[in-house]
Amino acid sequence: MTKVKTVAIGGDHAGFDYKAQLVQHLEKAGYTVRDFGTASADSVDYPDFAHPVATAVETGASELGVLICGSANGVAITANKHQGIRAAICWQEELAALARQHNDANIVCIPARFIDIELAKAIVDLFLSTDFEGGRHNNRVRKISC
Repeated sequence: MTKVKTVAIGGDHAGFDYKAQLVQHLEKAGYTVRDFGTASADSVDYPDFAHPVATAVETGASELGVLICGSANGVAITANKHQGIRAAICWQEELAALARQHNDANIVCIPARFIDIELAKAIVDLFLSTDFEGGRHNNRVRKISC
């Protein structure tokens, strides 16, 4: 298993509380966390935070990313506009594992309005600690980008 060291994180106002708790959780676990905001629960536009996280992962400045918004749909759609990004919405631990193992997902998107913080932490932990299986999945992942 490859140990991820640097994680980019961001979210909108609906994800602010979870993001703050996830940053502390990840730093305590020894990760270097690059926090792209938002810095409060005031209403903001999720693309303003999803694009910088996706860019950090796309360029290799961060190994993997975490995005949080109310449903996770907005941040996932935005991040997936970037070539080389495979952002997966995960609301169960098994989805996080499969996103990494089978899809080589590099950003996990958390729906803060639909899961509790402890599950969010477990999903992020599993996502960051799971490797891509490669093998039969390589060809499929190569076909994703346009």
